[in-house]
Amino acid sequence: MDDLYQQQIIEHARHPHNFGTLDGATIVHEEHNPLCGDKVRIELIIEADVITDVRFSGQGCAISQASASLLTDELKGMRVATAKAYHKDDLLELIGIPLNKNPTRLRCALLSLKALKVGLYGVGHIHDDDL
Repeated sequence: MDDLYQQQIIEHARHPHNFGTLDGATIVHEEHNPLCGDKVRIELIIEADVITDVRFSGQGCAISQASASLLTDELKGMRVATAKAYHKDDLLELIGIPLNKNPTRLRCALLSLKALKVGLYGVGHIHDDDL
């Protein structure tokens, strides 16, 4: 089963969904992983408390880019309150490969979620444990 998920990661990294920018984005936030140099920028359009469109851009390893692609697929049509409650375990389950024993890869996988949460909450920093 891990091979299937690893193939999914490779496919999303090579052909990411929702990659690009949004004109008139309601929320824009970028996060950077200083340990490896990965960057992920999340852009959202929110209407009537619903995420109606989402894009991401950035650069980095296959895990960070695939994670952002998978997360943005999930976010379209989601209520803001649900997105705020989206937990790192939800994203890790979506990614489907165990990352808990590799803190560097875990940080890469959670970079897009961190960009989302900081953007939605409008705070300067959210600790990885709070995702």
